[in-house]
Amino acid sequence: MKYIPTIISLLLITLFSSCFHEEEYNNSKRDNFELLWKTLDQKYCFFNYKNIDWETVHTQYSNRISEDMSNDAFFDVMGEMLAELQDGHVNLIATHNVARYWKWFEDYPDNFDEKIQENYLGTDYLIASGMKYKILEDNIGYIYYSSFSSGIGEGNLDQIINRMSICNGIIIDIRNNGGGLLSNADKIAARFFNDKTLVGYIMHKKGTGHDDFSNPYPRYIEPSNRLRYQKKVVVLTNRRCYSSSNDFVNAMTYAPNVTIIGDRTGGGSGLPFSSELPNGWSVRFSSSPMVNANKEHIEFGIEPDIKVDMSKSDMARGIDTIIEAARNFLNNK
Repeated sequence: MKYIPTIISLLLITLFSSCFHEEEYNNSKRDNFELLWKTLDQKYCFFNYKNIDWETVHTQYSNRISEDMSNDAFFDVMGEMLAELQDGHVNLIATHNVARYWKWFEDYPDNFDEKIQENYLGTDYLIASGMKYKILEDNIGYIYYSSFSSGIGEGNLDQIINRMSICNGIIIDIRNNGGGLLSNADKIAARFFNDKTLVGYIMHKKGTGHDDFSNPYPRYIEPSNRLRYQKKVVVLTNRRCYSSSNDFVNAMTYAPNVTIIGDRTGGGSGLPFSSELPNGWSVRFSSSPMVNANKEHIEFGIEPDIKVDMSKSDMARGIDTIIEAARNFLNNK
């Protein structure tokens, strides 16, 4: 009788091994390539939305893989394959380099200049954690937030809103903000809502098919139970507003008294997921799509309410055309 548990254990191991067998990959260039392609094939979330034929991509790049190619050449080919996804959230990360896709902003005007911004901020601006802020001479509040990765506390937001309560309106400038934490985006947005508001949906992969998603799960902005701003607000955007910055703009489009001015955002609405290859390289990619409240994709960016580009003549005079457009709007000019 004392051998029965051992026999049962062996039977269970055999049973579960047959049911959950996973394909094994060696640390060869071919296997690393195949695993990278398969991982994206099963878990990337925008194939159908972007109309990408991933099978054709496999054929195209598979022909370029050989075991005698250098690691640098191998890395470059793998990075080029990932660039076919047109996604700034997709990276191949090795010890010597990070493959990245930057065309989501490269073909657009910068619409931001730090030197010109200094003409507005000066050197006497205040700093509250990750935010620089100042009341301009026409009684417009100006806030610059360069990254949603920079922590911002509730006390910081209380101070900023309290000090700017006398202003005719507030400008929140997030140009060149490449994203960061969604929690920071929601925390800031909550200061401009008075009611719980649906701002979008998120879906998760539930299978290996390109369209195997869960039912859309609603995302809401809950109004803050602390100080909230009730006057007009303008959010300034450019093409380098990406990821959680893009999500912040999406949320703010549903806030009362908020207007978006500037250029189309960069997009990046898929929540990233990471995986590792046998050779130690890791890959990051979009796995959970987020859409707006109308269930429309925002992966390729969000159009502003008022489209404004910085003009060369203004820039030559040290003037930020987009900031000036926001000031005129808030001052009802």
